[in-house]
Amino acid sequence: MKLRRESPPSGTMRDWINARAEAEGTAYVFTDSTPPLTWSDLRNEAQRIALALTAQGAAKGESVAILQPNGRDGVLAFFGAVYGGFRATLINLAAGRDAISYALTHCEASLALVHDNVADVFAETRPDGLARLEMPTEVAGIDLHDVTPADHALLMYTSGTTGRPKGVVHTQSSLLAGGWTTAIAHDLTPSDRALCVLPMCHINGLCVTMMAPLVSGGSVAMAPKFSASQFWTQLRDTQATWFSVVPTIISHLLHGQADPDAKTKARLRFGRSASSALAPDVQRAFETRFAVPIVETMGLTETAAQILSNPLPPGVRKIGSPGIAHGNEVEILDADLRPCPTGTEGEIAVRGPNVMLEYLKNPEATEGTFAGDWLRTGDLGCKDEDGYLFVTGRLKELIIKGGENIAPREIDEALYSHRDVIEAAAFARPCKTYGERVEAAVRVREGSGLTGERLVGICVEKLGAFKAPEKIHFLPELPKGPSGKIQRLKLLDLT
Repeated sequence: MKLRRESPPSGTMRDWINARAEAEGTAYVFTDSTPPLTWSDLRNEAQRIALALTAQGAAKGESVAILQPNGRDGVLAFFGAVYGGFRATLINLAAGRDAISYALTHCEASLALVHDNVADVFAETRPDGLARLEMPTEVAGIDLHDVTPADHALLMYTSGTTGRPKGVVHTQSSLLAGGWTTAIAHDLTPSDRALCVLPMCHINGLCVTMMAPLVSGGSVAMAPKFSASQFWTQLRDTQATWFSVVPTIISHLLHGQADPDAKTKARLRFGRSASSALAPDVQRAFETRFAVPIVETMGLTETAAQILSNPLPPGVRKIGSPGIAHGNEVEILDADLRPCPTGTEGEIAVRGPNVMLEYLKNPEATEGTFAGDWLRTGDLGCKDEDGYLFVTGRLKELIIKGGENIAPREIDEALYSHRDVIEAAAFARPCKTYGERVEAAVRVREGSGLTGERLVGICVEKLGAFKAPEKIHFLPELPKGPSGKIQRLKLLDLT
């Protein structure tokens, strides 16, 4: 199968994996010294996992929970699940125990692919009826489920303003289209190799740096996680030609001591920034210091990552803009869901083959997100006369820290779990390192000796350190509207 710019990929993930296996090229190399995978290795191992899941009774389209860090086992777990016609359900291992438990329960998986390093987390969070798959030495007499492009392939949880994470469902078709939008925007070829330093449970890590090479015929170099001290060395040693990161990583690299050598800089075609806005000053400073062009993009979990991208050099890259649409349509809609004139602010909406099918078991949220075939992003923006989009704000109250979406209500609920808390609301404060940081305001009962350190500790325990507030503000009363609802957006000015 070949990459075609004019139309999204046809067929299924199984079809594309099988086709790549015929070419016998390298699929994955790993920076942790585990053995590399050719495409035929990947196909054979994915098939073995798929057969094992089928033999254990996993139904077509059923969720298979994947609790795996970046690495060889994680790659094979994901591809094994989708190859077998199952819904690969990637669990964010950095989330708190409550969030992991919720995802494992909500997805209704009966089988999980669990790395040994997180076996204790699985044991503490798994619901009744969810078992860890034990790989048999041999599976015989089992036929894989038939798979079609419309079948479920991916379930990934994303935070929303309603508090509980929503389960985004992608089909075999939309998952492939997510890799295609990246591949055509960046002119990827079979000779390109992506360095993956973002977690595969993040839509950027999965659909950009794992799916795009499947579609383009290239390869992936995977690191367990981002390391500022090892990043340039990993690019050198793996011979990678491009990378996709978030603005926080670009900032860390810019402020680090390491530099790429001349051969690495010459080989690198581009770096890619996504998940949140990249500060223009940071982008300019990075390119000046490292001589590596940065392409700013925009994507969502609901669109299998990319919807917008700046062109590669020598095309026009507009600093401060995530670019133009590739492989889908992006429009600015007014309050009546009609296209806005050039330069007029409205809500950013997208439609195309990479758009999700639905939110799992949440028809109300699904209906509220779609306007016809347009997916409403909740972000505000406008287009210039050249069609480049500029993000101006967002309708939702999401806190975006280091490119990760954090729902304030999750933090509110953790704070309210202490009996002394009467009112609570989390909010975002601008931050040079992460774009935004988490803070919270509370009102506690009179005479309480509750401290901010104690409340932060509760949030860390329930949600993980990343989502926990950095500072707790104690107020005599939180601002409210006529209905009594706390006005979260006023807290920044009051603290």
